[in-house]
Amino acid sequence: MAKLTESMTNVLEEDSMEQDIESPVTIHQPKLPKQAREDLPKNINKECAKRKIQRYVRKDGKCNVHHGNVRETYRYLTDIFTTLVDLKWRFNLLIFVMVYTVTWLFFGMIWWLIAYVRGDMDHIGDSTWTPCVSNLNGFVSAFLFSIETETTIGYGYRVITDKCPEGIILLLVQSVLGSIVNAFMVGCMFVKISQPKKRAETLVFSTNAVISMRDGKLCLMFRVGDLRNSHIVEASIRAKLIKSKQTKEGEFIPLNQTDINVGYYTGDDRLFLVSPLIISHEINQQSPFWEISKAQLPKEELEIVVILEGMVEATGMTCQARSSYVTSEILWGYRFTPVLTLEDGFYEVDYNSFHETYETNTPVYSAKELAEMASRAELPLTWSVSSKLDQHAELETEEEEKNQEDQNERNGDVANLENESKV
Repeated sequence: MAKLTESMTNVLEEDSMEQDIESPVTIHQPKLPKQAREDLPKNINKECAKRKIQRYVRKDGKCNVHHGNVRETYRYLTDIFTTLVDLKWRFNLLIFVMVYTVTWLFFGMIWWLIAYVRGDMDHIGDSTWTPCVSNLNGFVSAFLFSIETETTIGYGYRVITDKCPEGIILLLVQSVLGSIVNAFMVGCMFVKISQPKKRAETLVFSTNAVISMRDGKLCLMFRVGDLRNSHIVEASIRAKLIKSKQTKEGEFIPLNQTDINVGYYTGDDRLFLVSPLIISHEINQQSPFWEISKAQLPKEELEIVVILEGMVEATGMTCQARSSYVTSEILWGYRFTPVLTLEDGFYEVDYNSFHETYETNTPVYSAKELAEMASRAELPLTWSVSSKLDQHAELETEEEEKNQEDQNERNGDVANLENESKV
């Protein structure tokens, strides 16, 4: 028995050795708590950040934010209409069917109870008895009569008689409540069908944003377009910079939102979106990209959220399309390829080139550094004439002073010689 156990252990050791030699060693690091993760070296955190970029708004426009630990759930019921509209289609259809089915069953049960209490079930087929509802002989027929009453079908086989006041009252109540249920559910379905979310699917943004020179200024640009022939009325564009910051007092503000000026003061943010347009943001002293250079851009953890709003021409409802750009999607030194060409009597847009860019000569310095270089280069040009005049004036005064000193020395020497000759 001892030999058997020794042989088994030897075999297991050999198998383990073979596995160690053949398979690579995998070390599973334990899951660290939040405090320990914060205490890790900064270079590890930077490497992890480079590997995975967490978006605030996805490319399709959906916000990547989940609301957790919401205790006041009753607030959703106070606005039940919006809650139903925001539900997914499968839940909306389920609620739609369930509401009608429950109301039909509820009123069908009441019709059956009335017939049962009055004794109509005991006088089925009795021509001398006047029931509350004629030809109602069970729960199934009561359920069918409830459906006919609420949907106003009126087949004419089951009818209410004038000898049943409680039935007349129930008929009035069911008619009113049925109208309210129809208005609520049909209105909910209509609003959900006519939502302008699908209209935003035909509003496209360029895959990348670019930074290049335009009219001698460094600009951040992206392109927007509309694929439909029906236009967006009163379209406007705005942009936000999503970046965490720390105040001077030490307060950390996660995902701080900063406005990016895309022509608010000049009116360039109001678009006539018939053909694709390039939206430009001038990087000046008020821009959050004022001190960012080409080398520094990949190190920044930021996200640009662009929002296009307008009214749908066909329905008049407000539509909003969103997209975002992270640092890896911002190309420094590129421009967008033109997509608009002039054909015979019309302009044609080539959407195959909508996302294409081409490289252009762009300085790698930040806008602040370019402004400083320009100011240094302008100093000799603006002060050259005056500085040269001042230099000439100083040289002339120095020469005059030297000539005056030499003249005084010569006059002194001549006076000394005359005195010596007199003596």
